[in-house]
Amino acid sequence: SNLDTMALACRSSVSVRAAPAPKVNRARKSVVVRADGFIGSPTNLIMVASTTACLAAARFGLAPSAKKLAGTEGAPLKLTERKVDLLTNDPAGFTAADTLAMGSAGHAIGAGIVLGLKGIGAL
Repeated sequence: SNLDTMALACRSSVSVRAAPAPKVNRARKSVVVRADGFIGSPTNLIMVASTTACLAAARFGLAPSAKKLAGTEGAPLKLTERKVDLLTNDPAGFTAADTLAMGSAGHAIGAGIVLGLKGIGAL
């Protein structure tokens, strides 16, 4: 009887159980992402056109670049030429930094056009 009392006293009042197994939804199928019909779609054409326009504007001197800076005094829209120390094989001095900057600007403009047209229901 003394041993039974000690055995009861030593038993823990907290029970330990294994964590339940995560439920797996067997009916769920894997997701497949397709880009069928994207090439030549209105969204694709807008992105290509806006990026091309920005790159062409900087390459042919119509937009600021590393070589052509926007004027700040007097005529802010006038581009002034400066010497560039960056190595480039382009005759106009178009650099990799210009390509990245104008490509990013073109993508931002294109995304704005696409989202704006989707917002008004025209795309």
